[in-house]
Amino acid sequence: MSKTRRAQPSNQLRIIGGAWRGRKLSFPTVEGLRPTPDRVRETLFNWLTGYLNGAQCLDLFAGSGALGFEALSRSARYCCFIDRSDLVNQAITASARTLGCDEHVSVLQADSSQPVSLDRVFDVVFLDPPFASNLVAPCLEWLLTSNLLRSDTLLYLETPKAVTVPDDRLRTLKEKTMGDVTCRLMVQR
Repeated sequence: MSKTRRAQPSNQLRIIGGAWRGRKLSFPTVEGLRPTPDRVRETLFNWLTGYLNGAQCLDLFAGSGALGFEALSRSARYCCFIDRSDLVNQAITASARTLGCDEHVSVLQADSSQPVSLDRVFDVVFLDPPFASNLVAPCLEWLLTSNLLRSDTLLYLETPKAVTVPDDRLRTLKEKTMGDVTCRLMVQR
């Protein structure tokens, strides 16, 4: 007897691991918002095993909030979600309230392709801009010259398969292509 997997509603995602495993979060319909698929998140968080306990995370182009909430579910201490959409930020705030993690979350409405001033240094940064935007390079430019990173801060980049990251200030620790998506875990040289 085969099991069939029920399709999730199009504007919901499921946390795949940690304390909130199986919990569903809703997100709004916003142009360019493309939640990181379960399979890609599973790969990423396997890579991050051992790095998240007590981590300070930054989720740029937060969208659905999938990456930041997955990190919090797996023992990260804090996540700052940044997105320019008010609708997205309202949904992230509602998700934090639903999960009971308000005190471990801040939500900032800003354009992540421009410098953002924050009062902390991060252990893990998630960078997953809308694929049609070509914003990886400008975001990396301000991020790598900011005071938000330590030399060992882990940077996760999710891009279309055809996009390269020709920045000699970064070293790739892990890289995998799944379908049209390439994910990279990087650190400063």
